Amino acid sequence: MASIDYESKIPNNVDLSSDRRLKRALEHWLPNYIDWWKEMGPTEFNDKEVFLRTAVSVDSEGWAQFGHVKMPDYRWGIFLAEPEKNRKIGFGDHAGEDAWQQVPGEYRNWLRRIIVTQADTEPASVEQQRLLAHTAPSLYDMRNLFQVNVEEGRHLWAMVYLLQTYFGKDGREEAEELLDRRSGNPDHPRILGTFNEPIKSWLDYFCFTMFTDRDGKFQLLSLAESGFDPLARTCRFMLTEEAHHMFVGQTGLGRVIQRCAEIMKQHPDDDPRTHGVMDLPMIQKYISFWSSSSNDLYGAEISSNSANFFGSSLKGRAWEMKNYEEHSALEQTKEVTVWEDGKLVTEQVPLRNAMNEVLREDYIDDNQKGINYWNNILDKNGIEFRLRLPHRRFNRNIGSFAVSHFDIDGNPLSAEEWEKRKDEWLPDDSDRAYVTSLMSQCTEPGKFANWIAPPPKGINSQSLDFDYVRL
Repeated sequence: MASIDYESKIPNNVDLSSDRRLKRALEHWLPNYIDWWKEMGPTEFNDKEVFLRTAVSVDSEGWAQFGHVKMPDYRWGIFLAEPEKNRKIGFGDHAGEDAWQQVPGEYRNWLRRIIVTQADTEPASVEQQRLLAHTAPSLYDMRNLFQVNVEEGRHLWAMVYLLQTYFGKDGREEAEELLDRRSGNPDHPRILGTFNEPIKSWLDYFCFTMFTDRDGKFQLLSLAESGFDPLARTCRFMLTEEAHHMFVGQTGLGRVIQRCAEIMKQHPDDDPRTHGVMDLPMIQKYISFWSSSSNDLYGAEISSNSANFFGSSLKGRAWEMKNYEEHSALEQTKEVTVWEDGKLVTEQVPLRNAMNEVLREDYIDDNQKGINYWNNILDKNGIEFRLRLPHRRFNRNIGSFAVSHFDIDGNPLSAEEWEKRKDEWLPDDSDRAYVTSLMSQCTEPGKFANWIAPPPKGINSQSLDFDYVRL
């Protein structure tokens, strides 16, 4: 078991005390980070004690402890998974070589770009969610929100450690820039479009943690295969924490669906909105918006960057060593459909150039499991309505499909048809206004807002009326 040094100002399991220059650089960054947290983290709750999970080990069993902590006092730190003895690079042009412990000079810029892009998503999501606690449907949900927030902050620390340790002056400048960009700021936005979308309601939040954090899972899985060993080890531990974020989204939206189903059973002839819950067609619209936006995070269907990153052994496929027998991807092709000259065209593409699509397909398959989970809730309540994922071509802003319009089944539409029909598939102003009207804070221990069902059990064996946040 790898113990974490909690005596240090910055908790870590990387022997930070032995590198004085790095230790000083990170301790210089720490107060800037705290200032960012106080400015852009959850508003007006920094003096409240929250029942948070804190990492105390990187062992897969018993790795965290729970206790009431004020968020600015949370022990953010730098935790890498245990090193694999004599680890070899598993894919790409460097397969079979010793895993790199230092940045290979020829890939320095690509690797920095990968780390900065991943790092930028972490503070972005905190900024997107900073106002949600004011409308939390319960203390249980408020606590889960704060847990996600502090772990996103720790994931930022993980990436900043890599930047400051391995990229010198450039890395230090990138670390500062991560605290300067702002989600949704038109002049200095976050790097990826989805992380500039406003999260104004808990329905948005549950969809974000279901779909966008699931993208994070697959990006981390691909980076956990990296030939650059410190990045691989960092991502392996981040995946341990990421699981909770997707749990919040899938089960949170499941409880919204459960509550709607209960009302539909009790009042089969009524519009569920008349009873203050979220109706299924509207929930479907939010699913369609956030899943399609998150599809963009994988980039273009055919990509030279994906080929470069795989070939250079920097970024593999999810579960590269477990799921694939051939790891060079040099002689293989993949069938990819793109939009060219006003029509759908299917091409055989060199597999390395289609790695974005390989990862997106794994992601879509994983999303479908969540859809099945929600439809099972409807089944158990005798509701025939079925939720679904939109086609991957729907509502895209990145890749070849971004230049045209497609319906929820992936059929081409003219711009005029899209304008007429888009409100069938995406939330319109009236939908958003209705959801906003339901957003009011519920803080009595054990009580939940009318529009969401309670979870089946509390956190870490606590009861539902436990004081998850001490207000």
